[in-house]
Amino acid sequence: MKTPASHKNLMTTPVPGKNKSPGKTLCLLLLLGLFLFIPPAFATPSLTPRAAGLLKNAKTRITSELADKGFSLGQPVFMRIFKIPGELEVWLKKDDTFHLFKKYAICCYSGYPGPKLMEGDWQSPEGFYLVSARQMNPNSNYHLAFNVGYPNTFDRARNRTGSSIMVHGECSSRGCFAMGNSQMEEIYLLAHSALTAGQHHFDLHIFPFRLTARNLFKFRSSPWIGFWKKLRPGFDYFELNHRPPTVAVVDGNYIIGTKSFNVAMASPQAKKRSGEE
Repeated sequence: MKTPASHKNLMTTPVPGKNKSPGKTLCLLLLLGLFLFIPPAFATPSLTPRAAGLLKNAKTRITSELADKGFSLGQPVFMRIFKIPGELEVWLKKDDTFHLFKKYAICCYSGYPGPKLMEGDWQSPEGFYLVSARQMNPNSNYHLAFNVGYPNTFDRARNRTGSSIMVHGECSSRGCFAMGNSQMEEIYLLAHSALTAGQHHFDLHIFPFRLTARNLFKFRSSPWIGFWKKLRPGFDYFELNHRPPTVAVVDGNYIIGTKSFNVAMASPQAKKRSGEE
């Protein structure tokens, strides 16, 4: 929920000679009370003493590697997961674009290429997700963890069910992406530092594989080929610009970028003129 840029309109002095009804006055007071109790848009992730110790050790291991590549803790992060070949990429923002810091091998994930459909199918999701401070779990039973944000708006539009899909440690998965513990400590440290430094959330893109034309042709017989083609514009955008695209869900479909979003919301005649239909 966006808070008003100013609440001057709620504090205006009554104009002499104009009486406000008690109902309007009460409404304004209620709105003012709501405004005052809206939580701040930015919140830092919590940290337990145990997790703080783990991250301290990870910081010792990773600081020189960051410096050697021109990075530092606290820079905004972006992550991508590829089920094949089983990698999690961490990108850090520098000079207005993201640069690859490191690839981490996924120790274990559940299922096969293709999205998660329902609770208990032991399948891991695919799509475009967001991770905020409240999704970070320093007290996980699986070492450290963060919730990927499944189901997102796209998933819910298709009645896909399931919850608590994580990236975590301990190398054991029933629908999650499990990392080695030392790897998870580094990934968690990078994410925690970025969120603490002011990044509101980070984008997490989960793909079955790199969505190149060659790979899509290779998997053309999959029942999920149509779904993967809907993900491809988001993959291509980042490959070209090294910035995560703006992703919207319109009529149950992913729409990538401002131009596509405007076209999707236009009339059928405008869509035909644009060549989108």
